[in-house]
Amino acid sequence: MTSDADLAAFVREHVRSVWALELLLALKRDPERCWGVDDLVRELRASHMLVTQNLQGFERGGLAMRGDAGCYRYAPAAPILDQLCTQLEAAYRERPVAIVNLIAKPADPLQSLANAFKFRGDGQ
Repeated sequence: MTSDADLAAFVREHVRSVWALELLLALKRDPERCWGVDDLVRELRASHMLVTQNLQGFERGGLAMRGDAGCYRYAPAAPILDQLCTQLEAAYRERPVAIVNLIAKPADPLQSLANAFKFRGDGQ
């Protein structure tokens, strides 16, 4: 089992919102299913853009894989990622407010302030 600090770092790195958490857990519940974006939009009652951006982030982070048909499935790139997702799922079930607070709380207030003033040349 990983530590609470490892879980917190994982959440800060990969789970930027409660929507992202719900999306990750939906994928994890049925790891063999390859979800279409539209199916996830309906399942989560979320916007297409929100679902797409989070799926792309999960793919980059090694948590999901995009199939040939353009659908996504839960596919952790390493056992530790699967372990952290399982730990996150249990923690969210047992202490949902604590997990939501962890997601909402900036990791470092000074870094958050610096990020607010960062200019990115890639149009974002």
